[in-house]
Amino acid sequence: MIYLIYFITSFLLALAITPLVKKLAGRLNIIDVPKAPRKVHERPTPLLGGLSIYLSFLLAILIYLNFGNPNFEIVPIKFFLGIIFGGLILVLGGAIDDKYNLPPKILWLFPALASLIIVWSGIGVGITEISNPFGGTIFVGYHLSLVTFNLSLVALLVWLWMMGMIFTTKLLDGLDGLCSGIALIGGLTMFALSLGSRINQPITASIAIILSGAILGYLIYAFNPASIFLGEGGSTFLGFMLGVISVISGAKIATALLVMGIPILDVAWVIIKRLWYRHSPFVGDRQHLHFRLLDIGLTQRQTVLVLYGISAIFGTTAVFLQSMGKLIALVILFCVMLALAMTVVVLYKKKHPHVPDLFDYNRRPSSPGPVKKIYGAGKE
Repeated sequence: MIYLIYFITSFLLALAITPLVKKLAGRLNIIDVPKAPRKVHERPTPLLGGLSIYLSFLLAILIYLNFGNPNFEIVPIKFFLGIIFGGLILVLGGAIDDKYNLPPKILWLFPALASLIIVWSGIGVGITEISNPFGGTIFVGYHLSLVTFNLSLVALLVWLWMMGMIFTTKLLDGLDGLCSGIALIGGLTMFALSLGSRINQPITASIAIILSGAILGYLIYAFNPASIFLGEGGSTFLGFMLGVISVISGAKIATALLVMGIPILDVAWVIIKRLWYRHSPFVGDRQHLHFRLLDIGLTQRQTVLVLYGISAIFGTTAVFLQSMGKLIALVILFCVMLALAMTVVVLYKKKHPHVPDLFDYNRRPSSPGPVKKIYGAGKE
């Protein structure tokens, strides 16, 4: 019952705050105008949706910290401060980018700093071993000498994991409600996993369910046709939070990989293709899977629901599987991604038989080519 109260609280907060954020975005003229080739929306739409999720989450977390009686011996207050200030950096940096279109060489600094704050807070850094799917554990408590101080290998791995999750959701954010919906599935999966007898982490469960409520309250306005977009701050904040929840009080990396598996594999595949064709990996195009599904004739809603379904299936599976089972599920997920990609290729060629090379950036007339930079939902 207490988790339901947390969920409803953050949901109602987001439901009330999002219209106010929409008005604020309008007054500040932080609007996404559909001009770039990759934008699939038809009318100018306010950004800053991530601000409403962050504020709702923040207020609900403060209520939880004051009345929820969390055990600070397990998760010290320093960890919560890391989450709050790391998220604030992403949301403020994203708002500045939504307004002024910052260059990529500056834009990556906000995720890097937010991830460093998480490392500073100690979330996940106390981990000295992780589960071995073939039995036993793997010790990772080594230290590397870096200039004049010791850097824990785990700290480095946590920073890289946070950056990977942030950029996965950032690049995923291309259709109405896609990024926020999959993040909602991820939050609910982490919540269910945290309640299980094998893990039993009430604090992690509370953070996950509060985040899920805030996302759902926002998603009411963001599902197609969306009246507000996440923006840069929102897309990065969601990946940031999923990254935090997956490492707090223990490494739940495999679960996050199963929920976010399709987006992660999609991002990796697109980056490889960009490098292969000697394009910058930071330059947007229509190579992502969700755009490919649109190209073969699916609507935005159909595309989003297909990807929701895949994430939900593997997320649900992760709740009940042991380490070896999750490894097998990851292999199956990889096969699903390959099968889905090949199906899209075949259907695309049937629909566009005049196109000689589906993946050639310079020969595909159906793709308008790269645009200048990568943005959030609707801005890509």
